Amino acid sequence: MGRKDSIIGHAAALVAYAIFGFNIIVCKDLTSGHLIPPLGIFTLRSLVAGGLFWLVSAFIPKEKIDRKDYIRIFAASMLGFLTCQVTFLVGIPYITPMDCSILTAMSPIYTMIVAALVIKEPITMKKAGGVAISFIGIIYLIVSRVAVPGGATESTPFGIFMIVLNSLSFSMYLGIFKPLISKYSAVTFMKWIFLFSACVATPFSLKGLVATDWAAIPSIQYAELAYLIICATFVTYFLIPVSQKRIRPTLVSMYSYVQPIIAIVVSIAVGMDELTWQKVLAAGMVFGGVIIVSYSRSARSNEGISE
Repeated sequence: MGRKDSIIGHAAALVAYAIFGFNIIVCKDLTSGHLIPPLGIFTLRSLVAGGLFWLVSAFIPKEKIDRKDYIRIFAASMLGFLTCQVTFLVGIPYITPMDCSILTAMSPIYTMIVAALVIKEPITMKKAGGVAISFIGIIYLIVSRVAVPGGATESTPFGIFMIVLNSLSFSMYLGIFKPLISKYSAVTFMKWIFLFSACVATPFSLKGLVATDWAAIPSIQYAELAYLIICATFVTYFLIPVSQKRIRPTLVSMYSYVQPIIAIVVSIAVGMDELTWQKVLAAGMVFGGVIIVSYSRSARSNEGISE
């Protein structure tokens, strides 16, 4: 893989995760009013962003999908989009943006676990220690949650569990389906990902979408919905396969560090959250564990693979 491809891969991951960072704040505000059902929001994302991918595909050379790959693409759709995004939309109203961003920083550890299971990458004592430190940080975050008067509500165990499941499912998607993602162009792959997701979600969300009082939704939330669909869905899900084709899954997941930086700064600036010593301690433990895992001896020894 050439240097140019590597630069493109890193740039795509950086932009995608920066968009995800802002999306934590956007989705928190969009879903907290419970005006649109989470599954309904997901279905709109699937239909609109999927439609855009199919539209773009009409202007590029047609790419044939191997018949045996349709089932694998369906599985990737259920794990990397439906499970990942529905758990996020369900969980984000019940967790503060800062806590959410801290938990998403665990992605490299989830990717390490997937790599150990799928490609048998060894887990060293240093890696195991890093995982333990980050896990303790998450537990501490749960037991020391603090409500912000006049600002964010406290994070609940349910919200924390949903966000952990969100990050885990996306890391599994990156690790398990890398060969499949690399096989097809981003547009070809994603148009089928979104089509399968829309087909599964629409029957279950149609009643909620019809019952939604669209006239009661503030204009700012329509703007947030547009950002979610266009930027945080169409753009990011185009960029992730571009990145995944050019750099290793672990390196892609490392760009999740961009999310908490953006989400924490913005959430404090807009009054959604505040920095407390408990959160600083929890974040330090989570990030410390991730750094130990990321810079372990075996991680360095694999650094030359698929850069």
